[in-house]
Amino acid sequence: MLRVRPIASTDDSLLHQIARESGPGFTSLPDNHDLLVSKLEQAVSAFRSAPEPAPLTYLFVLEDTETGEVLGTSGITAAVGLDAPWYHYHIGTIVHASHQLGIYNEFRTLYLCNDYTGSSELCSLFLRPDFRGRGGGGLLSRARFLFIAQHRARFADRIIAEMRGFTDQDDSNPFWEGLGQHFFSMHYREADFLTGSGNKVVIAELMPKHPIYIHLLPPAAQAIIGEVHPNTRPACKLLKAQGFRFEDYVDIFDAGPTLAARPEEVHAIARSRTLEVVIDDQAVPEGARSYLVSNTQCVDFRCTQARLQPGRRRVALTSEVAACLEVQTGDRVRLVSLPAVTES
Repeated sequence: MLRVRPIASTDDSLLHQIARESGPGFTSLPDNHDLLVSKLEQAVSAFRSAPEPAPLTYLFVLEDTETGEVLGTSGITAAVGLDAPWYHYHIGTIVHASHQLGIYNEFRTLYLCNDYTGSSELCSLFLRPDFRGRGGGGLLSRARFLFIAQHRARFADRIIAEMRGFTDQDDSNPFWEGLGQHFFSMHYREADFLTGSGNKVVIAELMPKHPIYIHLLPPAAQAIIGEVHPNTRPACKLLKAQGFRFEDYVDIFDAGPTLAARPEEVHAIARSRTLEVVIDDQAVPEGARSYLVSNTQCVDFRCTQARLQPGRRRVALTSEVAACLEVQTGDRVRLVSLPAVTES
C-alpha cells in the first residue's frame, strides 16, 4: 500500500535525490547538502513542537509499505513571514485618465506586498517521475488536509500554496529574464538557488518598490504571469477542486500564481470526521467508496486511501489498512470521501 508519513532522519539520502530530480524552480528543496540537512532536522523537530502557528515546516513522504521505498514529498509551513518578510506581487490596476482630452486608460500593475504574512503554506509537493500515474500525487497533496484538520491549533486561519512558475526548455523563466535579472545580473538558476536557500528577502530588497506596469515588460514575461509549470498543473487543479482560488498574487521570483483558502473552505478539512476503528477482514462491502483515511497522531501520523463504508460512529478497516495506519480496534481515525477520479 501507499501511505503518507512524517519525514524521518533516515530519509536524508532520499531528500537529496528528490532535490536533484525536481530541477530548477522547486525552491523549497534546493540541491544543496547543508541546506537539506538543516531542513530535514527542522522538519523532524516540527512534529514535536508546541501546537501553535510558528515558522516551522512539517515535511511528509509518500512510502510504499511493501518495499519501503519513498516516492515523493509534501509539506506545510505553519506560518510564513514571522521570521523574515514574506513577499508577493499583487496584480492591481492603475487608471490614467484625462477628462479634458477624453482619454481613459487602465493599466495592470505589480505591487510588492507582504499580504500573506502569518498564513500557513502548502509546499514541497513532488512525486518522483517514475511513480507518477499511480494515484500517489493526490494522496501526497490531500493527506496534508487531514493533518491540518486533526491538528488545527498548529496552523493559521488562511492557507496558501505557491505554484511553481513556468520555465522554458532552457530552464529559464521569461518573467525573471524580463524583470528580475535587470536588477541582479545573474541567471535564473543562480536566483533559484538564492530563493531555495532562504534568501528570497535579498531578492525582494533589490527589486523595485514602486508599482511595475505590466504592459512595459517584454511580451514573453507578460504571457506567463500567473502561469504554472506543466508538471505543476495537476497539483493546481487538485487544489482548486478543494476550494483554493487565485487572488491575484504571484511569486516575485517566477510569477507563478499563489492559491489561497480559509481552512473551513477546504473540502477535505471541512468534510472530514473521526470514527472509531473496528478491524474486519471480510470482503469490502458492495457499496464501499474510496476514502482518504488517517490516524489521529502527530509524530506518528499515517495516511492512506482505502475503500470503506463508514457508519455513524464506527468504520471497519481490514487488518492491512489498520497496519498501514498503525491503529487497533477502539482507536479513532479521521476520514473524508474522495472524488470518483483522483489525480496522479
